[in-house]
Amino acid sequence: MTHVDTRPQAGDTVSGAPSVEGGVREKGLGGNSVGLMGNAVIGISTVAPVYCLTATLGPTVAEVGLQMPAVFLAGFLPMLLVAFAYRELNKAIPDCGTSFTWSVKAFGPRIGWMCGWGLLVATIVVLSNLAGVATSFFYLLLGELTGSADVAALDDNKAAHILTTLAFIAIATAISYRGITATKWVQYTLVGLQLAVLLMFVYMALTKSGEVANSIDFSWSWMNPFAVESFAAFTAGLSLSIFIYWGWDACLSINEESTGSAKTPGRAATLAMIVIVVSYLMVAIAAQMYAGVGEKGTGLGNPETSDNVFAVLAEPIMGSGLGILLFLAVVASAAASLQTTFIPVARTALAMSTYKAMPASFSKVHPRFKTPGRATVVAGLATGVFYATMTMLSENVLVDTIYALGLMICFYYAITAFACVWYFRRELRKSARNLMVKGIFPGVGALMLTAVFGQTLYDMWDPAYGSGSSLFGMGSVFVIGVGLLLLGAVLMFAMQRVSPAFFRGEVLTQDTPALVVED
Repeated sequence: MTHVDTRPQAGDTVSGAPSVEGGVREKGLGGNSVGLMGNAVIGISTVAPVYCLTATLGPTVAEVGLQMPAVFLAGFLPMLLVAFAYRELNKAIPDCGTSFTWSVKAFGPRIGWMCGWGLLVATIVVLSNLAGVATSFFYLLLGELTGSADVAALDDNKAAHILTTLAFIAIATAISYRGITATKWVQYTLVGLQLAVLLMFVYMALTKSGEVANSIDFSWSWMNPFAVESFAAFTAGLSLSIFIYWGWDACLSINEESTGSAKTPGRAATLAMIVIVVSYLMVAIAAQMYAGVGEKGTGLGNPETSDNVFAVLAEPIMGSGLGILLFLAVVASAAASLQTTFIPVARTALAMSTYKAMPASFSKVHPRFKTPGRATVVAGLATGVFYATMTMLSENVLVDTIYALGLMICFYYAITAFACVWYFRRELRKSARNLMVKGIFPGVGALMLTAVFGQTLYDMWDPAYGSGSSLFGMGSVFVIGVGLLLLGAVLMFAMQRVSPAFFRGEVLTQDTPALVVED
């Protein structure tokens, strides 16, 4: 389906950024650099499946018990529904600003700016976490390889940990700076390693599941989300489940650099999500069958091991030799995602700058590498400063920023899905397909994420949420999550004084498709 807006548009004569339609501009990125498979690999890498699994298997079991596979499926549903919104909006407006650009076109500059801010700040927070996790597993892996407890203990040395984390951030920034092609080939290797090790883990866990005391037989009741004991437990598990799928939209951030920019990114996102959900279900079922959900020993419900399940299960399931591969896979997963997660933040900043929603310096594209060089470097610096500052201030503050991440993910995903419904509102009655994929599916997904956003906001108020610390009588997670979003509002009003043309709707216009031609 091709959309052509025949009305005169504002902002068509801005120097150095030729307009296409509705004020949408070309940005000088390297076109036709990534095909379907490369795009899907980048999407899988950004999700970081091995890292997400080792960090969330335990907490999810603690919330929902044997229903973990069902909750993983339930978390996939809103992501799938929101993916329809991304696909349809990308067909109409293949712009690397994705959520920012689309929500401006649907709702205007202010909501669009806040949607873009939600993506930017969520990405900086998760980049910091990924870098820290890569460092922790790096030293754990070195300790296993050398047999030295002193080497593994270097991760507990704050100075060594911060310096190593900053080195990982610098390397990831440099690779992203050099272009999407360099990123693609690094990712083929790292994603291939992750998926191969996960398959090996699943096979060996299933074949050994009857050999340990805690093992249990598979039951189809595990797939029933209604068997969760309480709605609060289900919501908590769902929030974790939504987090582990976050990142697939990186496929859409490189739409201007993909072959067939209108269709390839959407297809790649679908392929990435299928691979991810299948991997999650296989690992969840295999781990549950082998270890059970008990609170002692290797049980997945053991609170002492819940933050790093693979560290406990690697040797019993895979042996001391192959178990090291699982540590290596976690390092590769965190490092790979660290590198690709720079893609959406840099390209969103590039788009916002191109449309005068951010300072002009972020719109610079490297003449050789065809990447948003300035935006990539600034994102790397912001990540390093954020992580070092939070780590030196308090481990609790750093943990609570990670808990607050879910709030921002639901925020910008929900706005994007609502934007799809509103942008295509005049087309919904033209066919049953339009009604479903442009209206009902995105709308339901947006409502689900809004509900999770509201419930999470309510839960965050409790000081016991997250690390258990509080500020001014409120949970510190609430203060951090809401505070980061309010900081975006303050910056938006400051930017409005600097660049009033964008906020008057003169640069990127709010509109709906004026003419639709069916292929």
